[in-house]
Formats: sequence, C-alpha cells, structure tokens
Amino acid sequence: MLDATITAQLKAYLVNIREPVELVAALDDSTKGRELGTLLDDIAALSDLVSVITGDDARRPSFLIRRASDHAVAVRFAGIPMGHEFTSLVLALLQVGGHPSKAAQDLIEQVRALDGPLHFESYFSLSCQNCPDVVQALNLMAVLNSQITHTAIDGSLFKSEVETRQVMAVPTVYLNGEVFGQGRMELAQIVAKLDTGADAKAAEKLSSKDAFEVLVVGGGPAGASAAIYAARKGIRTGLVAERFGGQVLDTMAIENFISVPHTEGPKLAAHLESHVGEYDVDVMNLQRADALVPAPYEGGLHELRLANGAKLRARTVILTTGARWRTMNVPGEDQYRNKGVAYCPHCDGPLFKGKRVAVIGGGNSGVEAAIDLAGIVAHVTLIEYDSQLRADAVLQRKLASLPNVKVITSALTTEVHGDGVKVTSLSYKDRNSDQLHALELEGIFVQIGLVPNTEWLRDTVALTPRGEIEIDHRGETSRLGIFAAGDATTEPYKQIVVAMGAGSTAALSAFDYLIRLPAELSQAA
Repeated sequence: MLDATITAQLKAYLVNIREPVELVAALDDSTKGRELGTLLDDIAALSDLVSVITGDDARRPSFLIRRASDHAVAVRFAGIPMGHEFTSLVLALLQVGGHPSKAAQDLIEQVRALDGPLHFESYFSLSCQNCPDVVQALNLMAVLNSQITHTAIDGSLFKSEVETRQVMAVPTVYLNGEVFGQGRMELAQIVAKLDTGADAKAAEKLSSKDAFEVLVVGGGPAGASAAIYAARKGIRTGLVAERFGGQVLDTMAIENFISVPHTEGPKLAAHLESHVGEYDVDVMNLQRADALVPAPYEGGLHELRLANGAKLRARTVILTTGARWRTMNVPGEDQYRNKGVAYCPHCDGPLFKGKRVAVIGGGNSGVEAAIDLAGIVAHVTLIEYDSQLRADAVLQRKLASLPNVKVITSALTTEVHGDGVKVTSLSYKDRNSDQLHALELEGIFVQIGLVPNTEWLRDTVALTPRGEIEIDHRGETSRLGIFAAGDATTEPYKQIVVAMGAGSTAALSAFDYLIRLPAELSQAA
C-alpha cells in the first residue's frame, strides 16, 4: 500500500508517538478490505508502539485507532484514508498516541469543557480538498474529550449508506444522527456551533485589541501578500479573514503560479499561512466582516465591525475579500443545494459515480469540471449560455474526445427540479428557438464564474455595477486610507499571481500614506 517515499516519511512521524496505540481492524473479504489490512500491517511495522488487533464494527472495512492505556481516546475510519485524507490518518495516529496538538490552548480547553455525549459521523471523499479540515478537527475533539466520538466515512465506499441518508455533498457531518453541517469547517467553527457563548467571548477579546496601523480584511493570496509587505515595514499589522486561504482552498490544480509548475490550492493556502506566520501579524481567522465605518478625518481610525459584534480599529485598511462562486439564480437551486446542486466537482464528483450529471458553464472551469467528471459519472451534459465554448482550445479538444460527454450551447438554464429530497432534472431554454427542454439527471455542477464579496461595502467605497471595488494603479479606493486588492476589485485579471502583486502594491501604498500623514493626524485617535 505504501511506497518507499511515504513509508520513510511516515516512519519519521511515528517516532513522535508517546503511548502505545492499537489499530483495531474490522475487515471483510473484499478487495478494499484486503487493502486496508495491508495498510494497517504496514503502519504497525514502522513503530514498536503500534499494533494491529482484530475487532468488530457494523461498517466494514473500517478500523479504530485507540490508545492502549485508555480506550476512550479513539477515532474510527470507515474506509481507507489515503489521498487527501492520509494526513488525517497520520495526525490521528500521533494525537491518539499522545503527541500534543498545535491548536490554540484556549480552543483546546473549550473542547474539553463540552458536554456530551456527542457522536459525530463525517462523510468524505478522497478527492475532496475541504474534507481533511473537518475530519482532523473532529478527530482532535474525540481525542481531547471522552464524551465525543468520531467516525470518518468514505462516501464512495459506503454507497448504500450515502444513498439512504441522501448525502450528496462532502464533507457532510452528522451529530447524534442528525445533520450538523456541510462544507468546510475548522475546529473553531465547530466549537462555536456547540458552545453558544463562544461568539460573545471572542467578540470581547477582539474588541479589546489596540488599533492597527494596517488592517487587512481577507486571507487569500492578496491578503497574505499585503500582510507580509506591511509587517516587513515594522508597523502594527492585523489580518482578519472569514477563512484563511479564501477561494484558493476550493482550487484543485494550479499550474500557472510562476516558478511552481504544479501545486494544489490547499497546499498553497497552507504555505501562505505559514509565510504570514513568520512575521508579526495578528491573524484573526474565522471572522466575518459586517461593516466598515471610515475614519471621520484624514489620519483618523477606521472601524471594522465583525458579524459577532466585535469592533477593530485601524489607521489604514486593505480590502482583499475576494470572490465566491456565482449561482444560477433559478428556481430550485437553493432548495437543492448540496442535494444534487454542487459547486466543487473535485469534492462531490465521487458521490455521483455511475450517474448522469450536468455542468453549467463553458469556460475553463466548466470544461475542466466536465473532463474530470467524465471519468467518474455515467454521462455529462455541458450547458453553455453562449453560442460557443469559451475554454482554452486544448481543453476543448480533450472534451471533444470523451465519448460520454454532450455539449449544448446557446442554452439558458431556467429551473432545477427535484422530488423534495434530491435533484431529478433541470430545464433549459434553447436561446435560438425559445423552446424549453428537460434533462433528467442526478447532479448539477455550477461553474459560471465569480461574484465579489463586497455587498457589505456598498455604502463605504465606490463599487462598479458588478460590485467590484474601484481602485487606481496604487490600490487606492474612493476613501482616504482605505485600499483594496485582488478578485474583489476592478483588476481585470483574476489570477493568483496578479492578486499577490496587487496585495503588495496596496500594502506599500498604505505605508506610503501613513508616513506622509502629519504627525498630529497620525497620532490622533
């Protein structure tokens, strides 16, 4: 199961285990069952503190990782946690084995104080880049608190269970048998949902912070770049983000980041976070901006209001809030979101194995999604509004070579239909004849571009009709002391490398603004 490189890396990690760990295997005679047995034996061979024993569980193949001296410290994987989940497996081995977590101590104490019983089940796919954060957070909670249990389930391996529970998006989390949440969630977000007083505590702590000289709002490539450039100037820098990494976290393959021929979004986001962490930047993650009140005079303090009620003050603000997936805005889309309507083919594609799906959008994202899905599903119909596809020629040639893909152009999606539980079809209009058509299917993947995350700024800075923040060549907005960069702005090219350059430009402009303020203005509060 493990090649020589992974074996060497895993052996190096396992030296951090402090207490004996048991891998309790519940296997069957299937191919996957035999593969899992081989994997567990391979792991046990790398450490004297890891052993394999036979156990039982309703889900097979599965295995329990438990501390030999305290069986309450345990997590379970139903399936074979390779691919994106291999890191989750390694962390579970280490944490069950007594290696301390790097999570913030106050967050660890919050988890330990939670009342149970709390029985979590999370459904993942091995190709989902968002799932590991959820799996790892829930595993850590189970290790820290004996009243919490967690089973991570490979949805593609337990298809009958997925269909019975109507799981159509990953990650999906159940708590005590009821749906708890879907999509990417970090430890702090999960704890906040369970600890109703967490928001108030966080707001009080944030509001007590001293004013920043530069406050970056957004944690994507532009925000990370802005924070680094500002901090390198030796000025007090803060960064507040709803999720560090932003849209990059939802990007699978990145092949145009200069000097790096290939990487993946979550890996790049981790590198960005690590780089920011090397500087004196106060990172306030998992915080959503709600309003921005400009300073009453030049050199005064702007006030950023967060959704939890906290208020942050700053001499300058750099807006790098990025963008999100554009929706079709048709009847049925919201009703069947995560019930057949999806926006991440890499994450949710495996759940539609052998089924019929549609991809909405004929740009690069749409065509790439159709190509990826064609290797998993029974049939893909790509629907494009324009009279021709807009994707790169090389992608169009690849798409045309696939036998289970049909392309429909000059088509407008008009409605998503379902049976109350899941998607069953969609309707589209032929824009040439105005004739309506119905397409029976089980999944719809929407890939029609991005919308800037700027609704909360409508009364603060000048925006275009599309909602983009208007900036000049220095990243300046219509308000003194407020700058912007990245996909939320009028910058025409929405690219990672462009956003990084724009973020550094905005930070340098903010610094230039600060040093040119009269002393009496820059020091006034």
